[in-house]
Amino acid sequence: MRTALAAALAALLFSILCTPLVVLFFRRRGFGQEIREDGPQSHLVKRGTPTMGGVAVVASTVFGYVVAHLVAWAQNGEGPTASGLLVLFLMVGLGGVGFLDDLIKLRRQRNLGLRARAKFAGQLAVAVVFIVLAMQYRNSRGLTPASTHLSYVRDIGEIGLGSIGFAVLAYLIITATSNAVNLTDGLDGLAAGAASMVFGAYTLISFLQARHLCTTALSPSGCYQVRDSRDLAIVAASAMSACFGFLWWNASPAKIFMGDTGSMALGGLMAGLAICTRTELLLVVLGGLFAVVTLSGIIQTGWFKFTRRRTGTGRRVFKMAPLHHHFELSGWDEVTIVVRFWIVAGVAVAFGVGLFYAAFSSS
Repeated sequence: MRTALAAALAALLFSILCTPLVVLFFRRRGFGQEIREDGPQSHLVKRGTPTMGGVAVVASTVFGYVVAHLVAWAQNGEGPTASGLLVLFLMVGLGGVGFLDDLIKLRRQRNLGLRARAKFAGQLAVAVVFIVLAMQYRNSRGLTPASTHLSYVRDIGEIGLGSIGFAVLAYLIITATSNAVNLTDGLDGLAAGAASMVFGAYTLISFLQARHLCTTALSPSGCYQVRDSRDLAIVAASAMSACFGFLWWNASPAKIFMGDTGSMALGGLMAGLAICTRTELLLVVLGGLFAVVTLSGIIQTGWFKFTRRRTGTGRRVFKMAPLHHHFELSGWDEVTIVVRFWIVAGVAVAFGVGLFYAAFSSS
């Protein structure tokens, strides 16, 4: 627990103190956000605000993890684990894909970066490396960072997917989550605040798992078959604090945007934590806000295409998708939308943690 606290404190301070340096650096180089021409007109005033601030979130998370392990090494000689390094790799790798997307937008001076195929190819490359490595590195109990079983609050023993099935599922989780956070990152502080809640939940979940691991054949039936839960708690705590620190500068009116660099990195880390903590289905609940925002986009696109084929004129369910833009065009103030969406995110996280704890306490 001390190492997780050290990680959280280090990541928070690094994020709060270093993000202004990133703002200054990007301002001097003209790395300003381009705004969608078809988006809410109120966003036009944000044009030129530094973007790619996700580099500060990623760097802060990694910094917190390194500091925690320096503390752990000084105390008992413990080093990083395969699970911790793999979820950080997924975060950094997808952040790199997002960075390329942001960089192309800046170079072309328009709100269109990587083509969809190129972005999915980048996500696929990072995901494949993660998936392959996550099935290696067995520990003394024979556990790998990931499992080939579908999981909820722990592996569902009756549903084995096999290596190919697991690879497909993991890729879907990684791409869906990274794109969901990317879609949600449309208002000042919205994605950072919601993501911090999810990472806070995974800090608690990983800590509870670490206290009740299946260490022997005689372990209680309610124990957890997770390879490196303590290290995953450190990563989650670092990411939570990194988001809080970034939110200090990203809250309305934002001094910097995280861009695809940050949103894809945070989504990738959420997916990695879900896979390595064996809580894949629970992620849908914990990330309820991200799921709803993504669903709004799917509904909007699907209904438009359906009505255009049936009547020749496409119709929309929402004034604009994703969902937060619908409320903007309905006259809601941006801060009001963000706070209310944070409430939705908090309720979803609380419900997800409640489901986990209910299963934990009843086992």
